Amino acid sequence: MSKSISYSAPTEKPTWQVYLTLTKPKVVALMLLTALVGMCLAVSGRLPLIPAVLGLLGIGLMAGSAAAFNHLIDRRIDALMARTYKRPLPSGDIQPWRVMAFAASMGVGGFVVLYAWVNPLTAWLTFASLLGYAVIYTLYLKRATPQNIVIAGIAGAMPPLLGWTAVTGELHANAWLLVMIIFIWTPPHFWALAIHRKDDYAKADIPMLPVTHGIEYTKTSVLLYTILLALVCLMPVLVGMSGVIYAIGVSLLSLGFIAHAWKLKYHPQPNSAMETFKFSIYHLMLLFLLLLVDHYLAF
Repeated sequence: MSKSISYSAPTEKPTWQVYLTLTKPKVVALMLLTALVGMCLAVSGRLPLIPAVLGLLGIGLMAGSAAAFNHLIDRRIDALMARTYKRPLPSGDIQPWRVMAFAASMGVGGFVVLYAWVNPLTAWLTFASLLGYAVIYTLYLKRATPQNIVIAGIAGAMPPLLGWTAVTGELHANAWLLVMIIFIWTPPHFWALAIHRKDDYAKADIPMLPVTHGIEYTKTSVLLYTILLALVCLMPVLVGMSGVIYAIGVSLLSLGFIAHAWKLKYHPQPNSAMETFKFSIYHLMLLFLLLLVDHYLAF
């Protein structure tokens, strides 16, 4: 039974915890992990400390900025959904103008750090990712097409490439391969959550795939994407980017993801969608940790 959720007017000065929530710290932490792995894989020897630290700082600031802009743009939709109505803006913990100032300050600060002390290529690529997520996806695609997360997935998949360019100043095919892994991972990850929250998205009039094409169609899409993802995840081995440690580990992770998607499609339980969603997060995190371990301990 859904309840009526309304937007509350801010009554107090926001705390630092409110500002931290606006940056979606767990999401940004996962992005920074993938960026760090991109940095490490880009160099054969010791990781250059200063470009790495400043690169992560700049990328983190601009990722947090994009998250805060997402909160700002989606505040009225968030107020309608059970998953998001307690976020800072719909709950009345902060005023929109403060979020705008906070997001803009972080975005500008991150861009300056990257442009002045890392390299212009990384700065502009990160800025493009910010625009892709905060503007193109949140403001337009999310409301326009059930393929929103597929089309806009490239923005969220960029951190490994950004990490790579931060320490090399150059684009490389191997970096784009890391981007491809996250790009293919994003739809089954997000669609599993969308299945669980279908009624929320329908109430907010957001054309997520389960709303427009039905839950069974979406389950099939999740399963097919996990199979495609398993193939893409083997490509670092095929191009000589990674070795045995990664190959064994990622094969087990892929089998686990496919098993969750298979259960979701053919033997669903009430919590199968959320179990698949949660596993997908561990899948990506452990995949990039495997890349890191393999890079330094390959035999």
